Amino acid sequence: MTQLHLHLLSDSTGETLENIAKAALAQFAGVETVRHFWPMVRSEVHMDRVISDIARNPGLVVYTIVNPDHRARLETHCRALNMPMVAALDPITSALSTLLGQAARGRPGSQHLLDDAYFARVDAIHYTIAHDDGVGAENWEAADIVLVGVSRSSKTPTSIYLANRGYKTANIPLVIESPPPSILYELRNPLIVGLVTSAERLIQIRRNRLLSLNQTPETAYVDQDMVAREIAFGRRMFADNGWPVIDMTRRSIEEAAAAIITLYIERKAQP
Repeated sequence: MTQLHLHLLSDSTGETLENIAKAALAQFAGVETVRHFWPMVRSEVHMDRVISDIARNPGLVVYTIVNPDHRARLETHCRALNMPMVAALDPITSALSTLLGQAARGRPGSQHLLDDAYFARVDAIHYTIAHDDGVGAENWEAADIVLVGVSRSSKTPTSIYLANRGYKTANIPLVIESPPPSILYELRNPLIVGLVTSAERLIQIRRNRLLSLNQTPETAYVDQDMVAREIAFGRRMFADNGWPVIDMTRRSIEEAAAAIITLYIERKAQP
């Protein structure tokens, strides 16, 4: 196992850096990463603490520092320590600057300004939390996306992820003995998406859920035949109503959400 000290420095929240580092590290196996995360680095004193830690723990330095003095200070010390460093946003910022014919603003955290998109995202999160697990049927028409699926098919986490991307998302559980209200079939504004997964994976997830609640892991909730019936019930409903289906068996939440957003955009683009 290779050990890597990864220093992530930002003069904002560091969210962008974390996502970049996570995506890059996913391409390598057998690496034990010791992450040194330094958000909101906006003073010389703070930068000095960071530099001291880098000197004690050699590794890779990845940064998004806008302030030219702080940036120069970091780069000078990294060169003196012969430490590899990457300015994560430089290539795309440089390309945009050339293409648009203007210099970057050089303002830390510009992507987090309280603009209309920010408030739309907050509104989407509030809506999604209020319409989890079949709640608030009278307001489903106001949703951008409605997710439908059997219990433990990743409806809630996918909904929350979509909400963080700015999409008002309601999710509705499918129970054979208690079909969803008729209003679901009358919705016109939202994109309705069915979520499915394999019986084996669903049983495993449900069994783990029962164990976490200190309940017996052997009930109808995890019965092979019963689970297969639930899945078949859901698939028939999705097919009968012409709803697109996302198979969650081997998809991460992020991958599923990306596929759903693509469906949503394509639907909006239709005349």
